[in-house]
Amino acid sequence: MKQRAPLTLAAVTAALAAVTGIASLTAPAAPAAGGKKTAAARMPVERSTLVCPAPSSSDIADTAYTSYTPGAAPGAKGTGKGAARLTGATKEAKAVLEPKEPGKPVGATSSGSEAPALTGTAEGALAPGWTVQQTTKVAVGRARGVLGTACGVPGTDFWFPAVGTSKGREDYVHLTNPDDTAAEVDVKLFGPEGPVKAEPGRDRITIAPKSSQRLLLSTLAPDTQLADVTAHVTTRSGRIGASVQVAEDGVGTDWLAPSTDPAGSLVLPGIPSDATSVRLVAFAPGEEDADLSIRLAGPGGSLSPAGSEALHLKAGMTASVDLKDVTRGEAGSLLLAPTDAKKAVPVVAALRVVRGSGAKQELGFIPASGPVGARATVADNRTGENATVLYVTAPGKDDAKVRVTASPGTEGGEPESKEIQVKAGTTLAVSPPPAPSGGKGSYALTLETLSGGPVHASRTLTLPHEGIPMFTVQPFTDDRSTVLVPKAVQDLSVPTE
Repeated sequence: MKQRAPLTLAAVTAALAAVTGIASLTAPAAPAAGGKKTAAARMPVERSTLVCPAPSSSDIADTAYTSYTPGAAPGAKGTGKGAARLTGATKEAKAVLEPKEPGKPVGATSSGSEAPALTGTAEGALAPGWTVQQTTKVAVGRARGVLGTACGVPGTDFWFPAVGTSKGREDYVHLTNPDDTAAEVDVKLFGPEGPVKAEPGRDRITIAPKSSQRLLLSTLAPDTQLADVTAHVTTRSGRIGASVQVAEDGVGTDWLAPSTDPAGSLVLPGIPSDATSVRLVAFAPGEEDADLSIRLAGPGGSLSPAGSEALHLKAGMTASVDLKDVTRGEAGSLLLAPTDAKKAVPVVAALRVVRGSGAKQELGFIPASGPVGARATVADNRTGENATVLYVTAPGKDDAKVRVTASPGTEGGEPESKEIQVKAGTTLAVSPPPAPSGGKGSYALTLETLSGGPVHASRTLTLPHEGIPMFTVQPFTDDRSTVLVPKAVQDLSVPTE
């Protein structure tokens, strides 16, 4: 048994003085009557950081940014004043957006290929649930289409199923470092036969402080062309924002957001009713094979797609299933679950979705995403026929009730709310969703789970151009705007062993 060094009288005295000093600064209120312990309080987060990738390399790209903080989260105590600032990911960048208060969206625009990656921080009242949406439209050219992404939270581990290195594909992973120290990043690819061997030195990248780089995935292994690949981005040091920009000849372009963390069951919400092609790409990152059932939750219930009822995933190998026009005119969400409930193997997954046909096709992606939880927000929604469609699914055995709130527009208006019921095992397409009354400009949609669930959701933003149904899909995921803060108590004891 390891023994601690003995404490001298001076050390004990110093320790008591330090502890007493801290207690005097953080002493709690008097205990509740009867000596009962006070439960932990749910408090708003005090600081949020987001990262947005450089929007486009096209000279004719038009990009809109929308920032929104919904305000106090359900069950949270209020916060005071706040501040937020979104700037270029450089040491001497100018502000692009500077929101001033919760509950009011703020917008900005940029044009051309010089728009940089962005990093931003929100503090105080603007931090809980802070959301920034980046939407880019490229009208013509090889990479024409609408590209949408919610600016992400920096992290250390990201999974991207459904990337590709085949001819006609240009998939760039964008890596942005928001911090003041360098980040060391590894990028690994996994194809149908397992790990893709990269050329020496190409799969490890150093991202300088306050900077961004993009890497063409096909350059990692120039002699390997694969239609369906899973990319794994991790950091050896530091943290980054990561997203993949996909462009496919003759089909379109969009951002691919990371899949939710590996899990035994996954939900991929919001396949548009007019999808002409849907392909599922999945990967089991562990050492065990995974056997998954595939079900489509539509407006009337859940069913297994004919001929694609199950998927076997070999450990460390990417697999795909062509689901074709699986929705058949009705919007739905894909549900993946272990065929044997006693053997749940963690997996990641994403959908490649195409709308339109021939020369009028457009491409989008739906990654597996987590539940809405207490609250979730997606910004940059727009009015107009079928411009924004909201999809809400209750994949479990319980019905759910959610509240949908539309914020004011970036040019004014009043918020509007609506409560909706979702039957267990179904997907409800809400078109049009609530929109601000008397408002102009883009607006945010906030979902709150009121009962039942869990609930998963996404929205489709469609901006047609010359007969092409240009679109992008963004999931709603819990904004993690509050944390449980334990009630502090005085404890002046000193450990002696």
